[in-house]
Amino acid sequence: MKKVAIIQSSYLPWKGYFDIINEVDTFVFYDCVQFTKRDWRTRNFIKTPDGIKQINVPVNSDISKPINEIIIDTKQSWQEEHFKGFEMNYGKAKFFKEFKFILNELYKKKKWQSLSDLNQHTIIKISKLLGIKTEFIDSRKLELKGNKTDRLIDALKKIGATEYISGPSAKNYIEDEKFKRAGIKIIYKDYSNYPQYTQLWGDFKHNVNILDLIFNTGKKAPYYIWK
Repeated sequence: MKKVAIIQSSYLPWKGYFDIINEVDTFVFYDCVQFTKRDWRTRNFIKTPDGIKQINVPVNSDISKPINEIIIDTKQSWQEEHFKGFEMNYGKAKFFKEFKFILNELYKKKKWQSLSDLNQHTIIKISKLLGIKTEFIDSRKLELKGNKTDRLIDALKKIGATEYISGPSAKNYIEDEKFKRAGIKIIYKDYSNYPQYTQLWGDFKHNVNILDLIFNTGKKAPYYIWK
């Protein structure tokens, strides 16, 4: 039995994203598909004294390309702004000092140009930090054929998957019958019942970036994802 998930890379995704990664044997970054504006590819949320704030990675105007061809707008000082934003709003978190090195590596060591490289690198690094042993594959290496569901099934067959783990929103467009014919079982992830943890700044919010969890819970972070 081999479990596989296939999802577009995202910017500092929330804990549910890492829950799926931890549950599968192989995780495919599905960045060969069309980039979408105002989506998780380039944005996420942080908690601040004034409530939830959205942070964005700026990209150049030509966005009619696959995710893996999207170039970050390096003329904007977004890396420094995001670094300062985390430092200002999470500096008082219990484990901020212990894990501040994540910010240094993400924002100080390299000037990112490729959105896909930024997201994939960050997700893999944080996964290792959380103790995840999953194999990562970039969809470009699979040379996928077909459209939508057919492309997913092509990827799963090439990897040798027997089970496909998907987010619940995919129920709206996945053609279940094609998976049955391919002999692949679909499991829709349940994101409910995550335990709350001590957060800064007001009421608890689940749908924030993964660093919120790490800075507030430290090495206990995995418990608040997969218990």
